[in-house]
Amino acid sequence: MKLKNNFFFTLREDVKDEDSRSGNLLVKAGMIKKAGAGIYTYLPLGMKTMKNIEDIVRDEMNKADALELVMPSLLPEEVYVASGRREIFGNDMFGLKDRYNREYVLGPTHEEMFVNIAKDGIKSYKDMPVNLYQIATKYRDEPRPRYGLIRIREFTMKDAYSFDKDEEGLDISYNKMFNAYKNIFDRIGIDYKIVTASTGAMGGLLSEEFQAVTEIGEDVLVICDECGYSSNIEVSKCVSEFKEQIDELKEKELLHTPNVGTIDDLVNNYNIAIDKMVKTLIYDCDGKLYACLVKGDREVNEWKVSKITESKKSVLASFENVEEITKAKVGFAGPVDLNIPIIVDEEVMLMKNFLVGANKSDYHYINTNIKDINIYKVADIKNVKENDLCPTCGKNLKFKKGIEVGNTFKLGTKYSKALGLNYLDEFNQLKPVVMGCYGIGIGRILASIIEQNNDEKGIIFPMSIAPFKVAIVVVDTKNEEQMNLANNLYNQLKENNIEVLLDDRDERVGVKFNDMDLIGIPLRITIGKKLSDNLVELKERKESTSKDIEIEKILNSIKELIK
Repeated sequence: MKLKNNFFFTLREDVKDEDSRSGNLLVKAGMIKKAGAGIYTYLPLGMKTMKNIEDIVRDEMNKADALELVMPSLLPEEVYVASGRREIFGNDMFGLKDRYNREYVLGPTHEEMFVNIAKDGIKSYKDMPVNLYQIATKYRDEPRPRYGLIRIREFTMKDAYSFDKDEEGLDISYNKMFNAYKNIFDRIGIDYKIVTASTGAMGGLLSEEFQAVTEIGEDVLVICDECGYSSNIEVSKCVSEFKEQIDELKEKELLHTPNVGTIDDLVNNYNIAIDKMVKTLIYDCDGKLYACLVKGDREVNEWKVSKITESKKSVLASFENVEEITKAKVGFAGPVDLNIPIIVDEEVMLMKNFLVGANKSDYHYINTNIKDINIYKVADIKNVKENDLCPTCGKNLKFKKGIEVGNTFKLGTKYSKALGLNYLDEFNQLKPVVMGCYGIGIGRILASIIEQNNDEKGIIFPMSIAPFKVAIVVVDTKNEEQMNLANNLYNQLKENNIEVLLDDRDERVGVKFNDMDLIGIPLRITIGKKLSDNLVELKERKESTSKDIEIEKILNSIKELIK
């Protein structure tokens, strides 16, 4: 690509409505342009980079014996109603009607559609294993689109689905895809962790996430450097060092606590130790209310609550519901004489003479004990904290933030049973097909790479996905000798299948250098005054200095660096 008379532009100033480093740099580099909240146009440079990512993904999918197809994005709503997921997705799914008033949705994910396709091709155990995939557009009505390409409403995703006759076959298919994913992220050059995660709206037997490690990440990764344990915080088992308290039991007493509604208020105003406080949080679990008790310095894990209550979703109850149940202002809920099921965290069972809300405005109970509470269940319902003990080896855990760029699911028979995907086994018995699901966010990979690889000048692309491997900058485009060499090098690189960009614009050389740094091209050749000494400058984007190379050696030098 030659820049002169081509569609290429960059911005000098930061973009006001981009709240992430990657989003800001992608817009400044002329790779994307916002069309609306969570909706972007991919401009030529951005599209080329996305295609380079897709090519790596597609290559590894094909090596893993997956077969590519493309599904429609406009889908009959009834497909998701049949699987039970229309209600789960709720407002996250775009819905619309056609001229005949029939209900349609824009596909947020395609499990149901792949099942329907598989019905046509899978009749017998002899027809499996099968693995199908697509790279296509998905739509989700995010309530708060943000961070550029990381949380958006329209995005490109690779999703694959494996079909096997039994769980043993699923294990084989899953491992093939799992290894393909590791190959993909290794080739791209992303810093990632693999963590156990919630199956969420997908459901199934197992979920593992490939998380790009970056401070802008919305997910909290729980990591043990000692044994390699890794998990998303929502499913991480919590092993604390909290010991059973040995106090002599006392009788509970009312304590007047006016204008107090938080743990910090109680600590500061009443000099009560945090390990003598229990929080009572009321959750709405598919319409049924539960009280969850955790130690004062802990947070409730909503995923764990959903598992215990066998609900699809657990959220904090509304203020109105809390006040109706407790007959008190929010902030004074407690477990004593509370007329809903009470789930008590394991740590609370070790506590003595603790403080709880009294279900009476401006009052708490002190010296409360387990005997004062009508317990429904005891379980681990708390979030793990940094420096808690690793559930595998007992060492201290660390936290990192991550962006989910890929996930793998063992779906089992959830969708095949719901949608009637069956096969005849060796004994002519009808059995449900066992499925796996495997997703990768193409745009999220692009954003994550930039979050991990940038400096004050702009993007630093790894060689694997850069829109061009080499940029040739001509210092003086009016100098015939410089331009002749530039064009000769340009043609040589293209003949050697090396993607090259020639900056032949009539701009100051400083502007050209800034643009090449901003768009992140890994290698830059500068042709200028040293040409009279048979030399050009070669600079790697990630390095601070350049070196002089003889013209005859530049092609081999480029090849070595790319290799």
